[in-house]
Amino acid sequence: MVKDKFNDAESIKVKDKKSNLHSWSAQNNVDPKVITKAEGIYYWDHTGQKYFDMSSQLVNVNIGHGNKKVIDAIKEQAEKLPYIGPAHAVDVRAELATKLLEVAPDNMGKVFFTIGGAEANENALKIAKMFTGRNKVMSRYRSYHGATYGAANLTGEPRRFTCEPGIPGFIKFFDPYLYRSPIEFNNEEEASQYYLDQLREQIIYEGRESIAAIFLETVTGSNGVIIPPKGYLQGIRKICDEFGILMVCDEVMAGFGRTGKWFACNNWDVEPDLITFAKGVTCGYVPLGGVLVRRDIAQYFNDNTLMCGLTYSAHPMGCAAGLATLEVYEEEKLIENSRAMEVVLGSELENLKAKHPSVGDVRYIGLFSAIELVKDKVSKEPLVSYGQDPDGIMPQILTSLKEKGFSTYSHENIIIIAPPLTIKEREIREAMSIMDEVLTEVDDMVV
Repeated sequence: MVKDKFNDAESIKVKDKKSNLHSWSAQNNVDPKVITKAEGIYYWDHTGQKYFDMSSQLVNVNIGHGNKKVIDAIKEQAEKLPYIGPAHAVDVRAELATKLLEVAPDNMGKVFFTIGGAEANENALKIAKMFTGRNKVMSRYRSYHGATYGAANLTGEPRRFTCEPGIPGFIKFFDPYLYRSPIEFNNEEEASQYYLDQLREQIIYEGRESIAAIFLETVTGSNGVIIPPKGYLQGIRKICDEFGILMVCDEVMAGFGRTGKWFACNNWDVEPDLITFAKGVTCGYVPLGGVLVRRDIAQYFNDNTLMCGLTYSAHPMGCAAGLATLEVYEEEKLIENSRAMEVVLGSELENLKAKHPSVGDVRYIGLFSAIELVKDKVSKEPLVSYGQDPDGIMPQILTSLKEKGFSTYSHENIIIIAPPLTIKEREIREAMSIMDEVLTEVDDMVV
């Protein structure tokens, strides 16, 4: 029986590699695991090995794998009405939009549903330009907003390079990345003021009346879980108000309890003008994303045509999954658990930082965290240079983790740790003991 399963798995892998293009990879380097099941915070491959899913796949499976409530909602909707065009009204669409507005910041008025996060940002771009009549958009260098052409031009990190020369009017500015700042600040507020002053000056040089929106990941995600310093987001809000610029918070990764709040912006009591979301709204069970739109912006389109549309906008099965997912967050108190487990995960991360020469910094909020690896703690020289890893050091580290049952991903010199919000203290400590073991191996590289 085991032999048959193995043969089936080998056949699956051969067919997969023969027929599929795998994202962000040279195809000859791809060696995908054949996955047979997933439940809770774990998944299993065809050999029976169990993995802690310590990145919630792509930081989206917030409610864990195999949630029966969401699966049943998808089944019920498939039997009832699997698809109808977005021009129609459907019960689950109306109910999900209503529920999202209940948990969103108070200034939000309507929702435009998309297929996923990249499409959410694409449509937020269009909404911002239509509403303001302006042509420029600003976003940060350490950002990822999606791989479609407009979203890739919003993106600041190397994944934008294949879409260059880019679209005119996309302007980049620097993040308040305090660990790597060339300036030693006395406190977070001082750092925030410095970066805000730089941004304000750049806006003036770009033409204050030409900028439609400032896009920012409320908490920078894959580019390092960079948490905004005190006063920074409030300062962005003030600058946007001063110049009539829309503040767009990309919460595709940070939303739905990931930071211990429904939306990450709630942590700083800031109300954006638009919020883009995806991932945690259905936790990957069915694709869905969207844009939450400020009340008066929504009203603008009462008399002005909204030039946005997608065949699968507000897909009924996605909406049914989303509605059930929001109920799971509430019924299982997962947002509260995210806040409670931050203490446990944070303690584990701080211990690793104190113990390992290779750990330069750790950052965490809710169950959203990162370990930054360095060659030297004093100089802060990264373990691999930005945009370069010719020796494949980071893949080696990830492979070692995975062989021991710890599944996650890295970006640049940073390992992301963002487990499902269902995780318990015992599971965090068990998983992080694997991380501790592998970091000891990494220490040998830098000592």
